Amino acid sequence: MQVAGKVIVVTGGANGIGRALCERFVHDGAKSVIVADLDFELASSAAHELGDPASAIGCNVAIEDQVRELVTLTLAQHGRIDLFCSNAGVTVKGTECTPDHDWQRLWDVNVMSHVYAARAVLPSMLERGEGYLLQTSSAAGILTEVGSAAYSVTKHAAVSFAEWLSIKYRRRGIRVSCLCPAGVQTQFLNDEDTIHQFLATSAVTPEDVAECVVQGLLEERFLLLPHHQVQEFFAFKGEDYDRWLHNFSRIAQKLERMEQKSKKPE
Repeated sequence: MQVAGKVIVVTGGANGIGRALCERFVHDGAKSVIVADLDFELASSAAHELGDPASAIGCNVAIEDQVRELVTLTLAQHGRIDLFCSNAGVTVKGTECTPDHDWQRLWDVNVMSHVYAARAVLPSMLERGEGYLLQTSSAAGILTEVGSAAYSVTKHAAVSFAEWLSIKYRRRGIRVSCLCPAGVQTQFLNDEDTIHQFLATSAVTPEDVAECVVQGLLEERFLLLPHHQVQEFFAFKGEDYDRWLHNFSRIAQKLERMEQKSKKPE
């Protein structure tokens, strides 16, 4: 899919990967780019800086009515949505003992937001016989994130849902891509977190991610991986699952020791 001339919605579009996507889409000649974000003021500022053809809409993607309203307003103003980028996401550190309310919050934002977007935007796309869904998951969705059980589980679910959508609607003109970056140089990376420090050593820029996305859309690839090492780890996982689990557990153990060491008083 060529970005030029397309009507595009990006959730979580006010900063980070979402902001870089919006900037790239405007640069590549999109007809309209809707910067959707929980922080409407920040989204408005981003849209103003991007200039025409960007506009802003406030949206809490964890609330289905707001996602539906986002789609309704966009269709009313622009007549169609060619590409819906379901990009917003959240994380929390923790194990199986992470509080239920945090599990639920990550489930609502990292999984159900994709479901809400599909429910809202697919009818008009299917009626036209074409449309594209870009869903941001994470490398944690095809590998794991040892520092957060809830993040890993919800990102795996996001990949699974994107896969299901691709299989279900491919023959009806709907294309689906799933973006799975590892470390990206945004505020999402916590400098005080040992695991995030590890991810930062190979982190790419949001602009690098946007470049990967544009190329992936052009080729209509399902899995978009801005980090070459993620592709290698994912391939190894499929070749020898048990060995992959063993090796990843060693990494987890090493990171845990590093974290414990960092907490010791000087």
